[in-house]
Amino acid sequence: MNIYAIESENDVIGARHFIRDLVKEKGFGLIDQTRLTTITSELVRNIVLYAGKGQVLAYDVMNGSTNGIKIEFKDSGPGIQDIEQAMQDGYTTKGGLGAGLPGSKRLSDEFYIESESGKGTKITVIKWLKA
Repeated sequence: MNIYAIESENDVIGARHFIRDLVKEKGFGLIDQTRLTTITSELVRNIVLYAGKGQVLAYDVMNGSTNGIKIEFKDSGPGIQDIEQAMQDGYTTKGGLGAGLPGSKRLSDEFYIESESGKGTKITVIKWLKA
């Protein structure tokens, strides 16, 4: 497991480099590297915007003979009040484009959200290495 702490807006760029370096080392192609760094930018920006701080955790995963990476974006913020609404394109509570969560889901092979009001959010993204 690899961990990257998110404490300020400056950590968006650091987290992008952290994930890009990990997935490049694992053999992901340029397109998937770009997808995963884009997901990281969006979800870390959400952590900073809504919770202030959190963590990015990256794990190696396997599905039979297929290798992949699981990335968790965790915070202890206010939580997402309505996940279904937050997953709609264009929905935003902070004046952004409202593409972060649904866009990240489209760029992932697997995407999961766990959130509890007042306790925080964990978003899990899995990307499988194409043979």
